[in-house]
Amino acid sequence: MTNRYVIKFTKNGYVKYTSHLDLLRVFKRAFKKTGLGLRYSQGFNPHPKMGFAQPLSLGYSSKSELIEFELNSPADEKVILNKMQELMPEGIHLLDCFTLAADIKSLAACADAALYKIWIPTDLDEAELKSLFSKYLEQNEIHAMKRQKKTKQLQPVNIKHMIREGEIFKLGEFTMIRILLDCGSQSNCSPELVISSFCEFAGIDTPRYDIEVEREELFFTNNLQF
Repeated sequence: MTNRYVIKFTKNGYVKYTSHLDLLRVFKRAFKKTGLGLRYSQGFNPHPKMGFAQPLSLGYSSKSELIEFELNSPADEKVILNKMQELMPEGIHLLDCFTLAADIKSLAACADAALYKIWIPTDLDEAELKSLFSKYLEQNEIHAMKRQKKTKQLQPVNIKHMIREGEIFKLGEFTMIRILLDCGSQSNCSPELVISSFCEFAGIDTPRYDIEVEREELFFTNNLQF
């Protein structure tokens, strides 16, 4: 019997400003307090066998985050869920716990795409927004400025092939973009690149701090579903 599990949870409120590394520490402390027996790696610097399917950017909320982990011995999924929920900070709500088959690769290796919602305050009407967004997606190339990891310099990148599908709505004073992006080890498109490139294309000058982003769902290869 496998001792690998996945917890699905939401992340909202002030806790969205907690980094994924700090959130890992929250889960690590919670496991220690529950006595569930989190399994550690071997070697000179043991670390818990635990990790997020895909780290969530600071300031983003989420309806569907996933953390996988391994225990020293089997445990009931409901017991894990109930014990862990009691120790979670405000803004973290555990939705479900699943057993992960031993032959499945890590969720990070299987991650393929992510669905996001982006809320942008604008004065544009829905017809104009839909027209602009359609033209934006129809471009042969969609360029955005991305900071390179090694040089820290901003470089233009074409994100056209990383955008799988998208739609736009007007909800009160907000423009809401619902967009499916590559999200995995092979190809990964940050919503920030969509925000900056679309706002520039549409002539929207809304300050970044007024724009909200929520991850709605993660998708995986091999028909994995959670």
